[in-house]
Amino acid sequence: MKLVKRIANLGYASRKEVMRMFREGRITDAAGEVLYADDAVEHDAIRVDGEPLDPPQGLALMLYKPVGYTCSTKDAGRLVYDLLPPRFRLRDPILSSVGRLDRDTSGLLLFTDDGGLLHRIISPRANVVKIYRATLAEDLRGDEAALFASGTLMLESETTPLAPARLDVLAPREARLHLGEGRYHQVRRMFAAAGNHVVALHREAVGGLALGDLAPGTWRTLDANEIARVFDSSGSAGHPGST
Repeated sequence: MKLVKRIANLGYASRKEVMRMFREGRITDAAGEVLYADDAVEHDAIRVDGEPLDPPQGLALMLYKPVGYTCSTKDAGRLVYDLLPPRFRLRDPILSSVGRLDRDTSGLLLFTDDGGLLHRIISPRANVVKIYRATLAEDLRGDEAALFASGTLMLESETTPLAPARLDVLAPREARLHLGEGRYHQVRRMFAAAGNHVVALHREAVGGLALGDLAPGTWRTLDANEIARVFDSSGSAGHPGST
């Protein structure tokens, strides 16, 4: 792929504007030598205004979404894309969130421009487990773990029972829930069906990938090993804090 198209597809600017960047000497190699539009250069050697070029197509990253941000590119108010470099929302292919967290939920949110990876993660066949920590308005009754694990719980206005889910009680009003499916506002609706109300919700992990020491509102790219952990629900996902 020509350098002009490669850089434009990463969202830096239109092709016309990228050509102007070449003319202005803003695109160089790692040694600071000015590059030209028809040069053949390895991706990792390209610099824009002295900074390494963003990762090529196949980018995957995780964001620690704070409360108050919406998973959208154009809704009103604060958006998760506001926490990423502005050019990321202009990438082609588009950088999409892998599923959603509602405005009042914090925690781990994945993004990728790899459509195949996105669909692998969200496919019901993958059974990628998401782990949430919920803070509740009322004390747990004691029968919620059995109810959620039963595979018979029906949510209001639905006709198919939920798949079995694992609940770990952490405190009288705090619990960790492991879900293998992702229905609309599922965690909140499950506790509502059990006669309780979620006052705070945080996603700690997706599969075997946890937030670790990532700070709220920050993000980082994922390598191949970390992406593979998303599909491993056997180990570290049960112990948030490991990455």
